[in-house]
Amino acid sequence: MGVGKTMNLFDEEEEKKFEFQPLAEKMRPTTLEDFFGQEEMVGKDSPIRKMIENDTITSMIFWGPPGVGKTTLAKIIAKQTDSLFYELSAVTAGVKEIKEMIEISKFNRVNGKKTICFVDEIHRFNKSQQDAFLPYVENGNIILIGATTENPSFEVNSALLSRSKVYVLKSLSKEDIVHILERALKENHEYKKVEIEKECLDIIADVASGDARTALNTLENVINITPFKKNKKVITKTSLEQSLQSKIFLYDKNGEEHYNLISALHKSMRNSDPDASLYYLARMLEAGENPLYVARRLIRFASEDVGLANPNALVQATSTYSACHYNGMPECNVNLAQLVVYLSLSPKSNSLYTAYMEASRDARSTSDVKVPLHLRNAVTKLDSELGNGKGYQYAHDYENKITNMQCLPDSLKDKTYYHPTKSGHEKKFFEILKKINEIKKNQ
Repeated sequence: MGVGKTMNLFDEEEEKKFEFQPLAEKMRPTTLEDFFGQEEMVGKDSPIRKMIENDTITSMIFWGPPGVGKTTLAKIIAKQTDSLFYELSAVTAGVKEIKEMIEISKFNRVNGKKTICFVDEIHRFNKSQQDAFLPYVENGNIILIGATTENPSFEVNSALLSRSKVYVLKSLSKEDIVHILERALKENHEYKKVEIEKECLDIIADVASGDARTALNTLENVINITPFKKNKKVITKTSLEQSLQSKIFLYDKNGEEHYNLISALHKSMRNSDPDASLYYLARMLEAGENPLYVARRLIRFASEDVGLANPNALVQATSTYSACHYNGMPECNVNLAQLVVYLSLSPKSNSLYTAYMEASRDARSTSDVKVPLHLRNAVTKLDSELGNGKGYQYAHDYENKITNMQCLPDSLKDKTYYHPTKSGHEKKFFEILKKINEIKKNQ
């Protein structure tokens, strides 16, 4: 099997010497045997391993959180296949660079070489940039490998997506992270005079939340700022905490405190307490919580606890999610702060939540109940003969666009789920529903 040539198309400078590379780059695996945490993808008899071994690589998208090996796996594929490998960053590359890449791929093909183009953060390419690859992926000039932290179903053009296989990379386990840290300490000769408590590696792995790059960067930083004492660098749990200058660093995003804090934030907003809400928001963000996780929970709150008492709350929440997506931390902290205060001060109603929960219970217990015939579509002659659509009342033919037609099945005909409150804007919906019911009653 040939060895692929890895090239950064737009950086002709010689790579820095190995000893000047960050620890995370030094420890980047170069073979599948050293690639940890994605056994389902690259383990024995896995599709990707077979493609590498048979040199039959096809276009693919790697989707997963940061630091799980998307770029690393692409580079391993390059080294172990008979392909020329080029790397583009969607953050810095423009149309010019894409065109140059395409021309190079044409030249390679004429000379009997396959071209793998790796695009990091492919979701940042706009539609026209993504479309530029389409004909060349389709005709085989380019084997495209994209990496994204965002759901490719939403962020990658459907045409390009249909020509690529999506592989999902999962966050690394705590055990995988600890193994990577232990390997880094063992294989780097400059760390021979470093003594670190096993519990420290566990703490770093917890904080990294499945991100190997974060874990290695944290380890490197801690070692660098730890002074020598008697020709050794000794790192204990206490010194680790002191070096990082904040106990909040030890916040476990997957542990009990994670759920305690999001619960406290939710309940403080529900109780219309903006100060407590801001405090718990800050506790989470300053500890490194993913702002998009917080934003998603606030979107839920906007419907569950505010609802139609302030219909604009959901608009504000979804807009804030977009702001967090584009800004990232720390810039999006004030976006979230704005939303938290807005939701705290909004009138509250949980009538939508209680309505859906009751409806869902009935839906589960009556799943065998048929839709009433008059609400079914009569698409074919047989449908009409069976009575589908018979007796249906077209609301637009009636005064006020309302009929007294029964829409629920007979077994639930008198059931009501939505009971609006008189809180905020929902008072208007209370009056509207009252009027609708009066019109139906008098028909």
